[in-house]
Amino acid sequence: MDERFTAPFWDERYSSATRIWSGRPNPQLVAEVGGLSPGTALDAGCGEGADTTWLAQQGWRVTAVDVSAVALARAAAHTDPEIADRITWQQVDLLSDWAPEQLAHDLVNSQFMHFPRAVRDKVFAGLAAAVAPGGSLLVVGHHPSDLETTARRPQDPDLMFTAEELAAALDPGQWDVLVAEARPRLADDPDGREITIHDAVLRARRHP
Repeated sequence: MDERFTAPFWDERYSSATRIWSGRPNPQLVAEVGGLSPGTALDAGCGEGADTTWLAQQGWRVTAVDVSAVALARAAAHTDPEIADRITWQQVDLLSDWAPEQLAHDLVNSQFMHFPRAVRDKVFAGLAAAVAPGGSLLVVGHHPSDLETTARRPQDPDLMFTAEELAAALDPGQWDVLVAEARPRLADDPDGREITIHDAVLRARRHP
């Protein structure tokens, strides 16, 4: 297995700094989920827990999974006690034979998880299968066009995807695709210059 997708790799990366990510929820999560009624959620690849925390603050009961025990311990340590009982932290290797319980969650959220195409389809199919009838699937990633910018991105086109590619894998007899687009937003590149990047945003609703 490529070491970039293993627990030791991510444990080492998280151990290299007191914080890797911003600590703020991802903007497309807030934009797409803010109006939904809270229920049960699966936060796949939760990292240091900013998205999980935001979901719990909105009233969701969240199962948060990540391959890195270091990230999970950091996330749990910074969780507000007032919402701690709404969150279950779980170490999971999404590339193993683990699969989430089917039809179990009102929301499945995946933010910026990038795998090679050979395994990506299987991972996202498993996450889609975890969405309950009437529930929502939200997948956000770096759009391939970001490779043409000065943004800090893995220089591996095989890791990139479009929302339309993900949408095409969903059975239209079971899903309504509500959003499938490359959504622009402003960001700073490593040299501090403001640039426009694009997020691949897929939101779909399983038929009741």
